[in-house]
Amino acid sequence: MPRNNAFEPDRFELFEPPCYRFEFTRRQLFGTLGAGWLVTVWVADAQAQERGESVEARIHLGDDGIFTVFSGKVEEGQGPRTELAMAAAEELGVPLERVRVVLGDTARTPDDWITAGSRTTPQTVPAVRRAAAAARGWLSGGKRLIENPRLREPSEWTVLGKGHWRTDARDIVTGAHRYPSDIALDGMLYGAVLRPPAYGAKLEAVDLESAKKAGAAAAVRDGDFAACAARTSFEARRALEAMAATARWSGGQKHNHTELFDHLRSTAKEKIPPLANRTHHAEFRTAYIQHAPMEPRAAVADWKDGRLTVWTGTSNPFGVRTDLARAFGLRETDVRVIVPDFGGGFGGKHTGEAALEAARLAREAGRPVKVRWTREEEFRWAYYRPAALIDVEAVLEGGRIRAWQFTNYNSGAAGLQTPYAIPDRREKYVPADSPLRPGSYRTLAATANNFAREAFMEELAAAANADPLDFRLAHLENARIRAVLEAACQKFGWRQRRAARRAPNRGIGLACGTEKNSVVAACVEVEVDPKARTVRLVEIVEAFECGALLNPWNTRSQVEGCILMGLGAVLREEILFENGRVINARFSQYRVPRFRDLPDKLEVVLLDRKDLPSAGAGETPIIALAPAMAAAVFDATGVRPRTLPLRW
Repeated sequence: MPRNNAFEPDRFELFEPPCYRFEFTRRQLFGTLGAGWLVTVWVADAQAQERGESVEARIHLGDDGIFTVFSGKVEEGQGPRTELAMAAAEELGVPLERVRVVLGDTARTPDDWITAGSRTTPQTVPAVRRAAAAARGWLSGGKRLIENPRLREPSEWTVLGKGHWRTDARDIVTGAHRYPSDIALDGMLYGAVLRPPAYGAKLEAVDLESAKKAGAAAAVRDGDFAACAARTSFEARRALEAMAATARWSGGQKHNHTELFDHLRSTAKEKIPPLANRTHHAEFRTAYIQHAPMEPRAAVADWKDGRLTVWTGTSNPFGVRTDLARAFGLRETDVRVIVPDFGGGFGGKHTGEAALEAARLAREAGRPVKVRWTREEEFRWAYYRPAALIDVEAVLEGGRIRAWQFTNYNSGAAGLQTPYAIPDRREKYVPADSPLRPGSYRTLAATANNFAREAFMEELAAAANADPLDFRLAHLENARIRAVLEAACQKFGWRQRRAARRAPNRGIGLACGTEKNSVVAACVEVEVDPKARTVRLVEIVEAFECGALLNPWNTRSQVEGCILMGLGAVLREEILFENGRVINARFSQYRVPRFRDLPDKLEVVLLDRKDLPSAGAGETPIIALAPAMAAAVFDATGVRPRTLPLRW
C-alpha cells in the first residue's frame, strides 16, 4: 500500500504488501504477452482535498432539491455521515433534512484517503464546507460558484455546534440498514477459506476434489491460498472441513505468549543505555489485544467482463482497490470497491483480506461469492494492537523532574513525547520482532505510551511526597491539558476526596494526556478484591476538549465509547498464543467488557473551545482511563500495577 508521509509512522498494516498475489489467468497472460511487455507503475493518489478537487465532485443538487455530498470516508459507527451532512447544511444554509451523503465508493466519491487518525474532522469536514460554501452562489440566484468563499464562524453556526442524532439512526434500530454481511446478489455462492495451523505455515498439498465431493460448487488453490464455495455457508464449511482433512502443512512459528516480553527485548533493533544518574526507573508492559468489532470481516465479489466489483467493510476503500488491482493484475479503473456502513473497526479494518478472498473465489466460480469471517477467524487472522515493552527512567531532584528517558519497544511512536516541561528528555521508539501481526488500534501506541508515562508520573509524585494533581500541574505548561485536568478534578471533587478516608478496598486516581490535537483528563474511583486481585471501576469523571465542538451529542458518545472500550484492556483483554496459534479465539475466552463491568457513575465534561479548530474525538478519550485506574489500585492496595491488563 502506498506510504503517505503525512500519516502516523506506526500504522504497521498500511505498509504491508497485499496478503495475496494471485497467479495470472491464461487470458490475462496471453493478453499481456500479446501487447508486449507490460510495465506497471503504481502511483499513490494524492488526497482529494490536496489536489484542488472540483465542487461538482463533492456536492450535487438534484431536481428534487436534495443535496448529495460525496466523500471517500466511511461510516463504521463513529458518525462522519451525520457530521459531513451537518457541515454541508451549515454552509449551504439549508435544513439538514435536505442533505444526503454518499461515502466510500471508489467509482463515485473522491479519494479522501483512509478513515483513520481522527482526520475526518480536521481535513474532510473543511473540504466539504469549502465546497458547500462555494455552491451557495447557485442558491443565491447567481448561478455561479463563489470563489474563495468565507466559511461561517462558530458564532454564526446554526447547524454545526448543535446536538444532532445520527441521520441513519432509524435504519439501524429498525434493521433496515444492510451491512456488508447482509449484501446478497443473484446466484451468489458462500465461500470458506482454509487457514494454516500456525502463523507462517506453508501449504504443501491439498485435495480440492474432497471439497467438491462434500458439496462445494468450486474449489481453488493458488499458492498458499486454498478455499471453496457452495450454495450455503453451511455447505461451504462442511466442504472446507473435508478439504482441511487432506491438507499437508510445513513450518510455522513456535512463539508463546509466556515468552513475549523477553522476546521483544532480545530482538530489539537497538539497545538503549540507561539514563545517567537516574534516581527512578520502571518497566511497563501491555498485551496484544484485538479490536473485537461487532461485525467480523465480510465481502461480496462480482466479476463482469474482466471488471471487479467488491462490497466490503474497510476503513480504506481506495487502498483495498489498489490491493485488489495488484493481486489480480488489473488496472485500478477496472476495480470498484463499495463500502456499506459497517459494524465497527476501531483501526482494525484498514486492510481487505475478505475482499481478496471473495474475489479469488468468485473468479474461480464464475459467480458472485460472499466471504464472511467467523469470530474465530477474526480473532486469529486479523491484526492486533501491538504488545509494548516500555522502559521509563527519570532524575528527580528537589521535587522536580530534571531528566527523562522513555523507550517504547515494539508498539510504536504515537503519544511518545511527554507533555510535561522537563529540561533534559529523550524519547524513542525501537522496533522489535513482533510474533503476532501488528496493526493500528484506537490512538495507535498512545494507549501504551500514555499508560506508562502517567503511571510513572504517579510514582514520581509519591517519591516527591506531592499530591498527584499538584505534581502534574507543577510540570505542565500546556494550558489545554491544565484546563481539562482541573475541570475533571473539580467535577470529581479530587481535593476533598483525596483528603478524606476511603472505604476499605477503595482507591482514587487521576491521569491526563494529549493526542491528535485534543486533550483529556480522568478521575476515577475503583474497588479491588484483595483475594482475587481484580478491580472494578466504580466512578469516572472524564473531561475532554477537541476545539470547537461540531456535534456535541456525537462527541459525548465517542468519549463514552472510548471509556468502555478502554475498560476491556484494563480489566482482562489479552491475546494468548502458543506455538504460533491464538488460543483464546472466542468471546467466552477473550472477555470484552460486560454490562456488569460498567461503572456506577460515568460523567463526561466537554469543553467547547470555539476559538480553536475542531479536532477528531474518536480516539484520544481512550488514553486516560488505564493510568487513572492503575493509580487508584495503588491508592487502595499500596502496590503499583505496571501491566495492561492491570495485575499486581
